[in-house]
Parts: sequence; C-alpha cells; structure tokens
Amino acid sequence: MRGGPSVLGIVLAGGEGKRLMPLTADRAKPAVTFGGTYRLVDFVLSNLVNGDILRNCVLTQYKSHSLDRHVTTTWRMSSLLGNYVTPVPAQQRLGPRWYLGSADAILQSLNLVHDEQPDYIAVFGADHVYRMDPRQMLNQHIDNGAGVTVAGIRVPRSEASAFGVITPAGDGVQVERFLEKPADPPGLPGEPDQVFASMGNYLFTTKVLIDALNQDAEDQSSAHDMGASILPMLTERGMAQVYDFDDNRVPGETDREHGYWRDVGTLDSYYDAHMDLISNRPVFNLHNRLWPIYTHSPQLPPARFVAGGIASESIVGPGCVIRGQVTKSVLSPGVVVGEGAVVQGSVLHDNVRIGRGAVVRGSVLDKNVDVPAGATIGVNPGRDEELYTVSKNGVIALGKGQTVL
Repeated sequence: MRGGPSVLGIVLAGGEGKRLMPLTADRAKPAVTFGGTYRLVDFVLSNLVNGDILRNCVLTQYKSHSLDRHVTTTWRMSSLLGNYVTPVPAQQRLGPRWYLGSADAILQSLNLVHDEQPDYIAVFGADHVYRMDPRQMLNQHIDNGAGVTVAGIRVPRSEASAFGVITPAGDGVQVERFLEKPADPPGLPGEPDQVFASMGNYLFTTKVLIDALNQDAEDQSSAHDMGASILPMLTERGMAQVYDFDDNRVPGETDREHGYWRDVGTLDSYYDAHMDLISNRPVFNLHNRLWPIYTHSPQLPPARFVAGGIASESIVGPGCVIRGQVTKSVLSPGVVVGEGAVVQGSVLHDNVRIGRGAVVRGSVLDKNVDVPAGATIGVNPGRDEELYTVSKNGVIALGKGQTVL
C-alpha cells in the first residue's frame, strides 16, 4: 500500500485444534493439509497478500514445527521492498508463561507492533477456508473511524453457539452487543433463525488495540481472549463496528461462490469443505487465477493413471499413481491406489498407499497411512468405531502413519 495507510497483519495460528483430532495430534490446526496441496494457513495468508497487506506475523504455539517450516519455506516475500511473512513462536517476553489466550498472544508480541508502527492492525484467524479482499473491510473501517471492525457472516441460529455472535445496532454497522459462543443467541431482526457470526477477522486502529490489550492484561478475571474479552470491551465503549462479509467482492468469483466461508474446526466440517471442492460447479473453486491461493508445490511428476485406473469428480495431486477406481475424493501428492482398489468420498493426505483390492469410503487418512491389500475402511461401521476415530456424522479418520488392521 505505497502512499496509503500502513497495515500490519497478525495471524493467530497457535490453536490446538482438539476437535480436529487425530489430524492435529502431531501438528497445529493451521498446518493441516487441505484441498490436496494446501495448508489451512495458506488461505488467510493468500487473502492478506492478495489484498496488499504484505507484512505479516504468524503467531504460533502448539506443535508448531510443520507450520513454522511451511511458512518459512513457502511464504518468501520481497525483502527488497521490506515485505515479509514470518512465524513468531511464543517467546515468554512477559514472564515464564505461555499464551493465556489470543489477546495475551498479541500482548506478548507487541514488540512487533512497536517495530513496525502501523496505522492499522489486521488480526485474522488461521484456520478458515474462504476468499476475502481485506482492503474493502479496511476502507469501511477508515471511512467510519471505528476502533475495531469485525467481519461478520450470517449463519443459522442453530449453529451460533460455536461462534462469537454480533448484534448490530439499527444502522446495521455499529455493534450493539458481542457474545462469545452463547448458548441461546438472539436472532437478527426480521430473521430470527439467523445470526451475525464473527469470522474471527478484526481490523484495529493501532492505539485502540494497544490500549485495550494493556487494560485487559490488568484484569485478573479476564479470559484474555479476543472474542471473549477485547470485543465486548470495545463494544461497551461504542468503538466496535461490523463488516458484512456479503458486501465483499473478490475478483474472479462466481455467484455460486460468493460469500463462501467455512470454519473447518471439526472432522465433519473439514470433510464437508472438501466435498465442496469437487463438483462440476464447485461451491469453492480453487482455480480462480484472479485471486489465487498460494502454497508450496512439491517437486513431483504429474499424476499417472495406469492399469485401467480412473478418477472422476476428484482432485488428484502430483506424484499420485492410480491403478484402481477413485470417485468424489481429494488426493494429496504421492498417493498410490493399487489395482482393484476402490476409494470413494475420501480425503487422502500425502503418501497414503491403498493396497490391491482395498476399499476406502467416507474417510480422512492422514500422511503415510498404509492400507493393506484387501483391507476395508468405511464398509463395516461397527468395526470402524472400534478401531478408528469416527465423527458425529460418520466420517472415519486415521492419524499420521496409523496402522490399518
């Protein structure tokens, strides 16, 4: 943003991701593979970079090695222009303690803000799948003179207990009330079955954020969380406004894709988001070249289909060898599907091997899982529940390198 306001991006990527186990048993949630070749963190970073926010810090904490490695090897910006994306591990700058919450994570990392001295700070979550132009949200924030602007999206009231819920004032912009994961959230005026859910994306005027963090740090009863502590505080002061995600327009998007946003914090939502990618007219199109999602592409040969192997309504990554039948599935690089094997409605991470004649249905298999010849997953529900993790909606998940019996 040469000549415009300076913005520092802070990406909150320290979450443990317990609801996404076993995929998060060995890695932070933002490092989980998505869509074949991406990591979840790639979506927020692509949105920020495409939106000309070119100085970004990724705050990490929980099992962050693979996330740190991915960010440092993939997200190399122009140092000549002073741009960067850098992982920032928990450093215990304020004493011998780890982050107490997302607000405390930023408080402990305020040296980054003092070094950059930005006009505004974009605090975005790291584990959602979507496209968004943050410049449009920034423009509203500046035009309205808000202290904080939170991105909101309409979701069914029945799902609202998983989100921060925004009650807008009569003008539709000022935030009248902010409730973090309420059990009985109020519906929207005229739309009682809908709520405005926080997307976990905030734009702050720098001084407002620093003052709020310092005040929150002195409150011993605080959860020190952005949604549970900072947003309610600024709402009470009349400094919080909402940005309607439905107003955001991204170059190259279709009407079908408009407003797509998925919180993939559970196995079911993670699986469903993958199924959104593979239809003839996908709900979320990875092929939008006007607003690309960036990642690191492994140095592997193109996928091969041999011995009568076929794939339909699927994403097949480089280095895959398909000798069997794949339908409605997403395959990461290096997957091998043996002769006579059947893979249906599944998500296979890097280097999964499906043996000759094996059957895999409705499953998520993490890296390096080896399914022996003739084995079945997703065929016998009772057996699957005894051996593997099975979600509420019946998605079967195996962790990294897990043995298949």
